[in-house]
Amino acid sequence: MPKTHDYTIIGGGIIGLATGVALLERFPSSSVLLLEKENHWAAHQTGHNSGVIHSGLYYKPGSYKAKFAIEGSRLIPEFCQEHGIAYDVCGKVVVATQESELPQLEKLYTRGLEHGLAITKLSPSQLLEIEPHCVGLAAMKVPSTGIADYKAIARKYAEIMEQHGGDLRLGTRVTGMKVCPGESIVETDSGDYHSRFVINCCGLHSDRVARMAKADPTAKIVPFRGEYYELKPEKRYLVRNLIYPVPDPNFPFLGVHYTRMTDGNIHCGPNAVLAFKREGYKKTDFCARDFYETMTYKGFWNLALPHMKAGMMEVWRSFSKSAFTRSLQRLIPEVRKADLVPSHAGVRAQALTPAGKMVDDFLIVPGDRSMHVCNAPSPAATASIPIGREIASQVPEPSRTQMAMAS
Repeated sequence: MPKTHDYTIIGGGIIGLATGVALLERFPSSSVLLLEKENHWAAHQTGHNSGVIHSGLYYKPGSYKAKFAIEGSRLIPEFCQEHGIAYDVCGKVVVATQESELPQLEKLYTRGLEHGLAITKLSPSQLLEIEPHCVGLAAMKVPSTGIADYKAIARKYAEIMEQHGGDLRLGTRVTGMKVCPGESIVETDSGDYHSRFVINCCGLHSDRVARMAKADPTAKIVPFRGEYYELKPEKRYLVRNLIYPVPDPNFPFLGVHYTRMTDGNIHCGPNAVLAFKREGYKKTDFCARDFYETMTYKGFWNLALPHMKAGMMEVWRSFSKSAFTRSLQRLIPEVRKADLVPSHAGVRAQALTPAGKMVDDFLIVPGDRSMHVCNAPSPAATASIPIGREIASQVPEPSRTQMAMAS
């Protein structure tokens, strides 16, 4: 008779792995299985993210994003310190370059105070002391922002799971799910797995897996690609740490910015363009199914039409290096087109409601003996430890009999 696991986690990104760690912390005698379709951990959103330890500044007070990012900005450096993983709590500056941005900068400052962040206002001369090549009318410093190697963090989560008895399977693609009396059967390309409770952490495919389990995610994942350049090594002196613009409150992305990575590279970007494939990291990537689902989803058009002008600017930046450079020059006028070389791109798994609203918080959807994390874009990596613990706190406890049978 096949073994029935207490918990099966689908998805080997940083959220799935953190959830596995949290489950084994809460229920040390339980059997936890983790399935990942790729041949290495953190292959998609985690492995292509910006590497930023987010402070929680931008998020609505009381939201999961705010609460977990603030907590995660403390826990991730502690975790990295404990396990010898590269990180640096270097702080960032948010810079207003136009008069019209000053009210929004003030709103962000007020929100930061509501979150209890140790933020400070900066005059133009104070900004130059921190970032000598950055210009702005006003700015603020956010000291709890940092950078970390999230791929290494994800691998360490996997190691910890294995050390505590977790069963981790790479190269195992989920193809279906049957909800039966007392258990669920997760169908994969390498056989079926029986589980008493299933946790879906599939990121870019989370809505599809939720529907496999007959759960209603209430939204659809629409993929947005963020493209980056990086500064040539001889120009890295232009940026000391992290430099962000004041985000446009009418556009649901943060704008192009500068990020020093843990390896010393300076990444510049991203823009935000619709991806024609859920795992579409290149402009030429295309999947007919993914494209059709987006184009026939009314939620996409309800978002796209009001933001058409801004969206077309993002597309123009995607194809015009000169336009991308001009956006970067708003913060650092010395940057030149020749200073930039193409870097990696990432794809954001953004849940979108039929009304065209971007789900602005982490979305955890309950199902029949299942739970589905259906919206966990940035700052999910920063928040991974508290998200994992929150999921573990919500799942049913396996009975003593079940745990004895599993062991």
